[in-house]
Amino acid sequence: EVDVVESGGGLVQAGGSLRLSCTATEFTLNDWAIGWFRQAPGKDREGLACISESDGSTYYDDSVKGRFTVSTDSAKNTVYLQMNRLEPKDTAVYYCARTVPPCSTYEVVAYDYEFGGQGTQVTVSS
Repeated sequence: EVDVVESGGGLVQAGGSLRLSCTATEFTLNDWAIGWFRQAPGKDREGLACISESDGSTYYDDSVKGRFTVSTDSAKNTVYLQMNRLEPKDTAVYYCARTVPPCSTYEVVAYDYEFGGQGTQVTVSS
């Protein structure tokens, strides 16, 4: 497990926005590719997005492309997931994780990443 902490989740109405944060204290996020995942009850963990500041690569799954944006704040050693136009199907626990750069150009899969946080719950009401 790696030292990451996810935060920023909450309850929001459909169409609303949330910004999730991923922070670490024992390593520099920009040295790694950071992925965002979510897991809804009874479902597999789903890869959503990836960002790698070291080589400038990013990736978005089709399910979130155009609605979610991943970014970094080097000074705060934080990676963000801005989520807009949220839908009830986005309800899940959201996790961040790291992998060796660069981001894959075709998918984000959990077995490629190291996890460690407890996740943050996002609930979207209709």
